[in-house]
Amino acid sequence: MPAPAVAPARETQSAASADSVSPALLSRARSVAAEHATLSKKLAEDFDTPTAKRVGELASITEALRSWEKANQSLSELNALLHDSSTDPEIRELAADDLAPTITAFADASQSLTTSLVPKHPFADLPCLLEIRPGAGGSEAALFAGDLLRMYQAYCSRNGLRSVLLKYEDANGMADPNGSDAPLQEAVLEVETSGAYGVLRCEAGVHRVQRVPATESKGRTHTSAVSVLVLPSFPIDDSEVSGEINFNDPNSDYYVDPKDVRTDVMRAKGAGGQHVNTTDSAVRLTHLPTGTVVAIQDSRSQPKNREKAWHLLRSRLAQARREAREEEMVQMRRSVVGVAKMGRGDKIRTYNWGQQRVTDHRSGLSVHDLDDVLEGGDSLEKVMESVRGWLGEQEVKGLIAMEESESKNESIGGKA
Repeated sequence: MPAPAVAPARETQSAASADSVSPALLSRARSVAAEHATLSKKLAEDFDTPTAKRVGELASITEALRSWEKANQSLSELNALLHDSSTDPEIRELAADDLAPTITAFADASQSLTTSLVPKHPFADLPCLLEIRPGAGGSEAALFAGDLLRMYQAYCSRNGLRSVLLKYEDANGMADPNGSDAPLQEAVLEVETSGAYGVLRCEAGVHRVQRVPATESKGRTHTSAVSVLVLPSFPIDDSEVSGEINFNDPNSDYYVDPKDVRTDVMRAKGAGGQHVNTTDSAVRLTHLPTGTVVAIQDSRSQPKNREKAWHLLRSRLAQARREAREEEMVQMRRSVVGVAKMGRGDKIRTYNWGQQRVTDHRSGLSVHDLDDVLEGGDSLEKVMESVRGWLGEQEVKGLIAMEESESKNESIGGKA
């Protein structure tokens, strides 16, 4: 079977050029290396866990800087030999032969140093929740939302990621914990494997579908859209986690004051029967300061629905707080390097049935194997990997913009 055709991704210029590191980032790296040396000396004299943890965090940057300086010195020495008229011809020839691999090694070291300076996303190692909701397009959007849910379930299965359907409501407002073939109104898929957020956060945004609906008698292509949110997933309480995840600290992204949450219980909607319309099992939580609402009715047990609702509410609020803190840096990136934010409200990907094509509008990659994408196969992973690369480039650009802005402000402050 021939491999699926893949169109080349749009050529993008890296934030750091192939043969250099931004002076602002180089300055930061040297500051980090100096801190690493100071703390390592302190640690040798008197061990303590927080210092050891910090030394470990700084080690990769320090090692990357060391490799960069070594590569930079090698390149400088070769250039000096090549530009020195007194250099022996035989040595000059050897230096010329070594120049190309040395330039490559320096470029690799530059890229490694730049990448090492990008802070790891605070949610990267967590499990995640995928929220899928139909947007514009009516019943066709609801059907495509179901297609995407099954795509992510298949992707998780193929890649060894444990997933469970946390919530499923069809277009009639009926809940089915196992899912169904009815048009989808809202689904929440929990991917329980650690690190799932880092793998799937590239899927957040608006997914657009272009296809001829089964009910279209004239064969016209319709365009519909589905919104996908990727949220961090937290345990029910913070006894299972450590570090900066603290449910009891009012300054933490993960803190939710119970006094700010209104709880309503109600009869579950459904097809009837002994339980559905006779028991107050459905739970709705409203976070009053933000107006965030979560409603769960999948289980027959009110306590289980309440637990699920709190789980989802905490994830939504933590994600919103994280995005709010990042907005200032996003604005800086827009002004300095002209990078627009691509997130939950942006069209990120198009699925075209007629051309059997999937195009991601961030990385520019197109694959012409729609069936494999919807089956969660290698073509979907190829698209997702291209977006992860794109996200990395944007993070580097944002880091450079931030460092250059801080350097400029320090320079202005010093002159004042």
